[in-house]
Amino acid sequence: MSDRSVGRPTRRPKAGPRTPRSPEALRRQQEILSIATDTFAARGYNNASLAEIADRAGLTQAGVLHYFRSKSLLLTSVLELRDEQDIEQLGTERPHGLAFLRHLVDTARRNAEREGIVRLYAVLSAESVTDEHPAQAYFRDRYTGLRAFVTDALTEACGLAEADAARAGHAANAVIAVMDGLQVQWLLDPGAVEMAASTDLVIRSLLGTLAPERFSAEKDWTGRGPHL
Repeated sequence: MSDRSVGRPTRRPKAGPRTPRSPEALRRQQEILSIATDTFAARGYNNASLAEIADRAGLTQAGVLHYFRSKSLLLTSVLELRDEQDIEQLGTERPHGLAFLRHLVDTARRNAEREGIVRLYAVLSAESVTDEHPAQAYFRDRYTGLRAFVTDALTEACGLAEADAARAGHAANAVIAVMDGLQVQWLLDPGAVEMAASTDLVIRSLLGTLAPERFSAEKDWTGRGPHL
C-alpha cells in the first residue's frame, strides 16, 4: 500500500542529507530526489545507478553524493519524502475506527491518480525482501505499524473483545495484502482494476464477518451510501 501516512517506520539514518545553504542548492537537491524517485520506480534500487541519476541531473556522481552522501541515503530520502507529502494530505491526526478504514479506501482511490508513487512502492517493497537491501528495515517497520493501525481500527469499529484480537489481526493482514496486490494488478492492467471499489468490498465483507450484528451487506459503512 503506497500511502506513507500510516505505519511509518521510526528508524532513521545516522547521517541525513546535507542541508542546502542556498535556494539554488535546495532546488538542485529536490531535482535529484525527483529524478531518483523516477529511476528507482523504473529500475528498482539494485538496478538503478548513481551514474544514471547524476547524468539525468546534469551532475557528476560526486555531485550527487555531495547532497546525499550515499546511494542508500538517497533511497531513504526518497521514501521519507513520500512520507512527508502524504502526512500533509492526511492532516495532523490519524483517524481511528471506521474513519481510518474509510481513509484506506480513499487512499486506494487517490493512488489511481499517482502511478509513479504506486510503482515506486510496489517495486521497492518487493525488492526489499532480498538480502541486505537498504529499505528492508523501512518496509518491515512500516508493515508492523500498519498492521497495528488496521487491527486497532477493525477492533474499534466492530467493538471486538480482547479475546478476538487474533481475528482482527488476521483481517488486518488480509486488508493490507489485498491493497498491495491490487496495486500490482493495476500497474499491469489499469483498465481491469478499480482499486477503491475492490478495497471497499473487502473491508465491507470483513466488517460483516467480524461483527455481523453491526454490519451487513446492505448496511453502509462508508458514510457515502451503499456504493462508492
